Amino acid sequence: MKIAFIGLGNMGAPMARNLMDAGHEVIGCDPVATPDGITMAATNAEAVDGADAVITMLPNGKILSAVAAEIHPAMRKGAVHIDCSTVDVTSARDVASAAEAAGLGALDAPVSGGIGGAAGGTLTFMVGGSDAAFETAKPLFDIMGQKAVHCGPAGNGQAAKICNNMILGVTMIATCEAFALADKLGLDRQAMFDVVSTSSGYSWTMNAYCPAPGVGPQSPADNGYKPGFASELMLKDLGLSQMAAEAVDADTPMGQLANQLYKSFVEDEDGKGTDFSAMLPRFEKRGRV
Repeated sequence: MKIAFIGLGNMGAPMARNLMDAGHEVIGCDPVATPDGITMAATNAEAVDGADAVITMLPNGKILSAVAAEIHPAMRKGAVHIDCSTVDVTSARDVASAAEAAGLGALDAPVSGGIGGAAGGTLTFMVGGSDAAFETAKPLFDIMGQKAVHCGPAGNGQAAKICNNMILGVTMIATCEAFALADKLGLDRQAMFDVVSTSSGYSWTMNAYCPAPGVGPQSPADNGYKPGFASELMLKDLGLSQMAAEAVDADTPMGQLANQLYKSFVEDEDGKGTDFSAMLPRFEKRGRV
């Protein structure tokens, strides 16, 4: 299959390489990145010419909409636009409608798994769009990830992603708060982990991505909180969750508070450029407000 891949940053480049390693022809385009080993086109329109599938991995809905307006007229009829960006639901649905009007298939397929999952081909894809487009793209998802869940019509992939990451942000804050409280109560961190990881406090943020260095499986906490999933990306996703909640009049007080905390952490404290689990040292330094 001939694939165009637009957006070859920390996530896109390893995803594209996995497709190439599986035998697909990949043509890339990115205004900044020039990853080794990937054939690059000069323009997005040149990259998508003759492609069976076009994958985009872009920073936000505004850029996605601009790129879609550029590539849809240049794509061959019947090709599929697979957008793996994390953007607002409205942008995802508008881009899908534009693709369908141009005679194209369209999927919104944001991912979970971070840079490690992109490199290892173990991402999870949350996919919105038609059954036919999903079946066309499924072999590509199987190369780039370990699971692809078809969540329903256009926009539902983004809806699943922001709901998932709202839970993730809230849970990470609670996990970090609990470790900071345990420290002040004189409870050993390993003992804390041994209890919580096998009892009702069990969570992904505790068991798989523990924010306490030297406890549990290896995580960014063991590497000076260098980001596997950056705090500013968590802030972006929490912001999207609250934008969506406001649009549909949903009461999400914990998501709203998590958004406010990460906003302060990233914009007013020293959280930018750190992993989102670096909330633990933040709470360690603070007293009760």
